[in-house]
Amino acid sequence: MICFGLAISLCSGAYSKEKDVLDRYNVAWDSPSTDSSGSMPLGNGDIGLSLWVEEGGDLVFYISKTDAWSENMRLLKLGRVRVRLSPNPFAEGLPFRQELKLRQGEIAISAGEKDSQVDLRVWVDANRPVVRVEAEGRRPFDIQADLEMWRTGERTLPDTELSHSDPYRGSPSTTVEDPDVVLDKGYDRVVWCHHNARSCWLDSMKLQQLETLIRSFTDPLLNLTFGGAMMGTQMVKAGPTTLRSAGPAARQRLSIFVLTKQTPEVGNWYKALEKTISSVESAPVGKARDAHRKWWDRFWNRSWIYVSEAHDPGSEDPGFSLTRSYILQRYLVACGGRGNCWTKFNGSIFTLPWEGRGPDYRRWSGAQWNQNARLIYWPLIRSGDYDMLLPWHKVYVDCLPFAEARTKVYYGHGGAFFPETMTAWGCYANPDYGWDHEGAPLGLALNTYIRYHWQGGLEVSAMMLQHYRHTQDRNLLKKTVLPFASAVIEFYDKHYKRDENGKIRFYPAQSLETWQDAANPLPEIAGLKYVIGGLLALPADATTEEQRQNWKRILAELPDLPTREVDGKTILSPAGEIFQGASNVENPELYAVFPYRLFGVNKPGLDVACDTFARRNNRALICWRQDDIQMAYLGLTDQAAENVTARLTASVDFRFPAMWGPYSDEVPDMDHGGVGMMALQSMLLQDDGRKILLLPAWPKRWDVAFKLHAPYNTVVEGTYRDGKLQLLKVSPKSRAKDIVDMSR
Repeated sequence: MICFGLAISLCSGAYSKEKDVLDRYNVAWDSPSTDSSGSMPLGNGDIGLSLWVEEGGDLVFYISKTDAWSENMRLLKLGRVRVRLSPNPFAEGLPFRQELKLRQGEIAISAGEKDSQVDLRVWVDANRPVVRVEAEGRRPFDIQADLEMWRTGERTLPDTELSHSDPYRGSPSTTVEDPDVVLDKGYDRVVWCHHNARSCWLDSMKLQQLETLIRSFTDPLLNLTFGGAMMGTQMVKAGPTTLRSAGPAARQRLSIFVLTKQTPEVGNWYKALEKTISSVESAPVGKARDAHRKWWDRFWNRSWIYVSEAHDPGSEDPGFSLTRSYILQRYLVACGGRGNCWTKFNGSIFTLPWEGRGPDYRRWSGAQWNQNARLIYWPLIRSGDYDMLLPWHKVYVDCLPFAEARTKVYYGHGGAFFPETMTAWGCYANPDYGWDHEGAPLGLALNTYIRYHWQGGLEVSAMMLQHYRHTQDRNLLKKTVLPFASAVIEFYDKHYKRDENGKIRFYPAQSLETWQDAANPLPEIAGLKYVIGGLLALPADATTEEQRQNWKRILAELPDLPTREVDGKTILSPAGEIFQGASNVENPELYAVFPYRLFGVNKPGLDVACDTFARRNNRALICWRQDDIQMAYLGLTDQAAENVTARLTASVDFRFPAMWGPYSDEVPDMDHGGVGMMALQSMLLQDDGRKILLLPAWPKRWDVAFKLHAPYNTVVEGTYRDGKLQLLKVSPKSRAKDIVDMSR
């Protein structure tokens, strides 16, 4: 079992590098990989690497970035880099070790016989836009670095290379992808970029009948330029895309500086890149590395969960895989979660060219699915990773003026709605809006799966409110939560008519993707009840009397949550009325448990919610299916433990153990891991008002050391062992009185 003495030491901060519990979960390999399917992910929150060492060959990695959007709204890789050492320490049969060092945020590789061993350290600076490859050998060696490109000429993309939400998929016109550009004008470095000389934004605005808004908003893709510069210590240029060491040396360093910027000309981008390089290089590499490691150290000290389960001597602890998966999912989010754009649910920035597809292919493509992506972000609140929530909030808040203007155009009233499938600037994906809109009402999405699927705006509002409840950040409340939630609520208030009883009748409507023709869907009603309730619970000086009275009126006009009778029991229903059969495999009725926590442990009506859950139509533990989370919120301990274990210990088709999938989405399936994170956290800790519910669904057979965050700037650390709470530390101490120990 895990040595909980070590875990307790970690809780108190009294640990050393030799006895760091986190080191047990480093990913280490003793052999190279066949191809990119054996890559390790690495990143700094904005720039990502998918890195592997080829058998008998070279160190290779793809470079990606969170905002590298092409003219066709495809999130492209920047390129691939191949590093060749001579003599080759990766030759077949030589000793080899590759290790992802989580605490340091770096990949360490040692290869070759002892007298000629080479040690490599690869890291993406947590504080600066640069990739570092540092190599040190027992003997001098040569190094060569090649930029490998595949977008070398203008190319028409066939439909087989396009996925669902690519802007031109299924369109009468073709999708043309522009080539990358190599700037080879005597620079002492390899410089390349992709420049969007055109954009699909204008076509999207016209197709979606928003011509009147074109002058009011800026095209975010046109002239967007992204790429990098590769240079090395004592390295010389040996071709437009090649660097080579000037001579053998025992130490070599390769640096790749990355930039995305909207510039009218490539030359302007390069001038900005030169400034970036100068700024980065003004700090000594050693100091930058120390600061980088400190960032990762602080990250890991924010929060943790270490699980151990009783097992037979000599066999692996089942809790090890569960813990490692939780840690690696959080790591993946940290590697791609602090950029200028949100984390894509379908692969983040770590997609791979599997099944013969190119490096830029992405299943479901460029648009964001709110219902999927939200599951990456919910667990970041309890882990205290608030900085990684900000890009998610930012995209929605930045899109708010456009959403309000579109609502006026389509429906002639105020407020804002947000489609389930949405581009980073707020439009529908073109195939969802529909290519042939003749005869269809203005604003009607022809894809029935997302036609009236707007409730994501309510869930984003709920997440923002929970973020505020945790941090008590008045700036967040004023600039993010209140403007966004108010606009979403206004949309629902003004969009739907009232029935004969003065209640809002939500129709036409749908209940998620599953019930596509329904009235009074539960997610909308539960979402409005939950969000408005949260707004009314804010401090009185945070809102106006007019706002509060308006919210109370809307709350009073909401219909009751829909219910139905099954087996003589009253259970929640997906909608008040359903007019056609199911089209997907969701359980919308359980949105009243999560994300809109109207039912659950320590709340009225728990029996109704449990009966509803027991009679749900759809059951699964992969991808965006959230049974595990709802089990935890309902206090269904054994079911939650079984499901979250199966989810987080599932085998994957790739070498890195958290490259989730392939399931319904791209690899890595980020929402699959997000559900696992959220479920495990919710088994340990929930909140209800000011109360902190401790171990509400935690099995007695599992030992655990944990540190999680709760509302009102509260941090809860504990160790649970042998069925008892052995250690509990609550900060601030005044919040200890609000702890409800549910393990007894």
